[in-house]
Amino acid sequence: MDGKSFIAPNRWALAFVLALLFGLGLGVRLTDLTDLPLDFHPTRQLFSAIKARGIYYQTAPGIAEWQREVALRAFDAEAVIEPPVIDGLVAASYRVFGEYIWIARIYSSLFWIVGGIFLFLLARELLTLDEALLSLTFYLLLPYGVFASRSFQPDPLMVLLILIGWWAAMRWSRQPAWTWAILAGIAGGLAIFVKLTAAFFIAGGFIGAVLARFSFREALRHPQVWVMSALTVLPGAAYVVYGVYVAGYLGSQFKGRFFPELWSNLFFYLRWEGKIALVLGHLGLALALLGLFFLRTRQNRIFVTALWAGYAFFGMFFGYHISSHDYYSLPLVPIAALPLGALGGVTVRALTEQASGSGLMRTFIRFMLLFIAVMTSWQTRVELLSVDYRPQAAFWASVGEALDHQPSVIAVTQDYGYPLVYWGWQRVTVWPEARGEFFGAQSDEDTASRFDRLTSNKAYFLVTDFEELARQPGLEEILRGNYPIHAEGEGFVIFDLTRRLEK
Repeated sequence: MDGKSFIAPNRWALAFVLALLFGLGLGVRLTDLTDLPLDFHPTRQLFSAIKARGIYYQTAPGIAEWQREVALRAFDAEAVIEPPVIDGLVAASYRVFGEYIWIARIYSSLFWIVGGIFLFLLARELLTLDEALLSLTFYLLLPYGVFASRSFQPDPLMVLLILIGWWAAMRWSRQPAWTWAILAGIAGGLAIFVKLTAAFFIAGGFIGAVLARFSFREALRHPQVWVMSALTVLPGAAYVVYGVYVAGYLGSQFKGRFFPELWSNLFFYLRWEGKIALVLGHLGLALALLGLFFLRTRQNRIFVTALWAGYAFFGMFFGYHISSHDYYSLPLVPIAALPLGALGGVTVRALTEQASGSGLMRTFIRFMLLFIAVMTSWQTRVELLSVDYRPQAAFWASVGEALDHQPSVIAVTQDYGYPLVYWGWQRVTVWPEARGEFFGAQSDEDTASRFDRLTSNKAYFLVTDFEELARQPGLEEILRGNYPIHAEGEGFVIFDLTRRLEK
């Protein structure tokens, strides 16, 4: 049905190509394994690190009591957003191997690599072998995907479960059977349980798979559709009901997420497109959309178009997050990989037809495909090795010591103070940035009034983000003109708010 493969003309060639792609994908993700998780959205990664440490320290032996107390207090202070699945898994690993934060990087990388297996299986349902291999190459080696998929957050696991759900749903669409319906429902339900936002992507894939096989009326009468839907909804619904109505910690998490007023704001769409471009690149986005027209059958086009529609509905619902957090578009990587594979297959076929009478030319084309894969991985590896974040641990530890682990500290600092919490064992109240919230109004409160209000009962004012301090000259004038320096070092200064300078 596929015709003869150009990239992998026999089983041995296919085994070699798959081993190469998965080897490159895993190898580049484990590059600089033990570096600190500050290379990609450090705030989000350290949030999970603080949660994992809190879970671990609840029962870990041999921990100093003051550290246990600080860790548990930090754990309790952070909001509960999604079930701590990856956090709990990492904490369980700490009990076996010790507290090494890079363990999370191994898990996330493995989740993404295993997801590649199911992407390839899904692609084989939709594409030729060559096209499926090109889709897999994009999924495994896209530079943004490498950085994002080794980060300490639930998204790589979520994407893995989404891919299992999509594949099982498409298998069900080809051959409706209870096995595929139940597998799709379980995988989809687990994906939503891991992170509720997966609901949009699961819904898009499942609706696409159903409509690729049945009409809407036929689908409503099919019992397997209802069972698949129920299995998909139940885990996430149970978590929401528990979190909102029983434990009460989720109620506030649903506030400030839905902003329909953004839909009429052109700047919102420009910001959103900018985040997509950061993930795929402008050219990648254009080619992925173009690739929809090169999917061979109407059923395949329905399914992949539904994946895009799920992403679009997700972005409209979570307008603030999709236009300000690029990793919210991470599921777009496997979505784009499918039409890009189809378009890439057309290109490879055109090249091979031109070189049909030249063995040398065909060898050269294969070499160039190999060259692109290897050099893309190498360039990403170079970028990962270009910055060493390890000294940051000692820096934040020194700041924590200089603060004497004083509980009443306010700070102009990076990443919401999470590096100081994790390595400095010091929680702080974060001074507001000069920039207002996205599409939000700037406060009209003057600096002096804000200072008096926020520093009430505070002992120290810490500054580590001097660029932000420079954007607030009124704050710097208040600090340097009225309060003595408690401690100062390379990269930080601490003002003593308990005393005032004599004038």
